[in-house]
Amino acid sequence: MFDPTDLYRLSGDVPELTDPVLLYHFDGFVDAGGAGRLAVGHLLDELEHRVVATFDVDRLLDYRSRRPIMTFDTDRWVEVESPELALRLVHDTAGTPFLLLSGPEPDSQWELFASALEALATRLGVGRLVTAHGIPMAVPHTRPLGVTGHASRSELVSGQTSAFGRVQVPGSVAALVEFRLGAKGHDALGYAVHVPHYLAQAEYPAAALTALEAVAGSTGLVFPLEGLREAAGRTDAEIAEQIESSEELSTAITGLEQQYDAFAAGSQQENLMAESGEMPTGEELAAQFEAFLAERDERHGD
Repeated sequence: MFDPTDLYRLSGDVPELTDPVLLYHFDGFVDAGGAGRLAVGHLLDELEHRVVATFDVDRLLDYRSRRPIMTFDTDRWVEVESPELALRLVHDTAGTPFLLLSGPEPDSQWELFASALEALATRLGVGRLVTAHGIPMAVPHTRPLGVTGHASRSELVSGQTSAFGRVQVPGSVAALVEFRLGAKGHDALGYAVHVPHYLAQAEYPAAALTALEAVAGSTGLVFPLEGLREAAGRTDAEIAEQIESSEELSTAITGLEQQYDAFAAGSQQENLMAESGEMPTGEELAAQFEAFLAERDERHGD
């Protein structure tokens, strides 16, 4: 039997913490609007941090499915962008320490990885594990983004309503971590941000902002969010400009608003993941927005 602790290596300076929050996100699974990825990137850009543990990506990743980028210069290889799955110690704006695990989603040994993370969480005295990502929904960007909370114990997300019943979906490491560690007595929870389906493939800062607000609300951590709010405001303003210039887009968004408002008022029982025959599909809306977003990125030099 493999020892799960062999999957990670601690740094020489392991912190002594008291019930820290462990926030985690893995790239590769559904993340509409880049909600989880942008949220993690924002925290690492804005807050001080250092690596306290790294996982053995050679055992966890399939390089042939996600080939690392290498740089060739004239007659030799000069650089390789090696993937990293790392746990970092971060301090929020109030000075409270928390842990942040991020990197590519493991391709294999999911159960061993979950056991390794459970051992690491126990070693560091983690009090709560939290994750967040975006899911595409038939909702308009002109309404507040919804959030579906889920947890190993219902009390952790009490007071929230869900748009879902019992469903079966493809699994993810993030979901397995919540399930396995929850079964071993750890408090684990997550938030799925409802991202307009026509913006699912774009970077949508409002989704990351909503994700971090949900995490902050359940953990008490204080995040620097002003930069994300400004980015979200700029993006929404540019989308509004695009909509105003297209009668077809304007009509489509109005239809989504009416559908959303009816659902919110309880007069329509459809799941917002389903698309009415009267509504444009996500692909139809996305096709029009993709050209706009590409033009916006070129204009901003992104």
